[in-house]
Amino acid sequence: MVDPKAPNLSIARQCRLLNIQRSSHYYRPKPIKAKDLELMRLIDEQYLKTPTWGSRSMRNHLRRLGYKINRKHVQRLMRLMGLEAIYPRPKTSRPHPEHKVYPYLLRNLTIERPNQVWCTDLTYIPMNRGFMYLVAIMDWHSRKVLSWRLSNTMVRIPPHCDHSFRCKLSIDSAGL
Repeated sequence: MVDPKAPNLSIARQCRLLNIQRSSHYYRPKPIKAKDLELMRLIDEQYLKTPTWGSRSMRNHLRRLGYKINRKHVQRLMRLMGLEAIYPRPKTSRPHPEHKVYPYLLRNLTIERPNQVWCTDLTYIPMNRGFMYLVAIMDWHSRKVLSWRLSNTMVRIPPHCDHSFRCKLSIDSAGL
């Protein structure tokens, strides 16, 4: 981008024209130190044995080997190497063994008119401090969203309210 041998334009002028800082033209990345290369080799060896270890466990391991090292240094080296601790994810889609499996009623059904079949969807929207929950009721024929609610809690309708009351809430909010 910047040509240092340009006869008519100085480096400062070229940097101004390209809208970049002059220091970025002169920047040269520092080579990785020999000590860090040794630590990276040890981290890599241990990571192959125990991929569940994060920076804290890895720091403790390196300290046991006699290296005086900070957790943030280990964290930086692991990030540089592209290593992350592998840990079990939440098992949110495992049904309870006693859960009843309901038949799929729409298998051979042809949807020919509006309000013949509705569907619902619950979407988790990640936020800075938790989740927002979006619930939508949609008509399958027209793909129109009949009703939706956005909430910061997953509060359900009290159990003493019957099924018809719940359906009435959905129908009323859909304007039908």
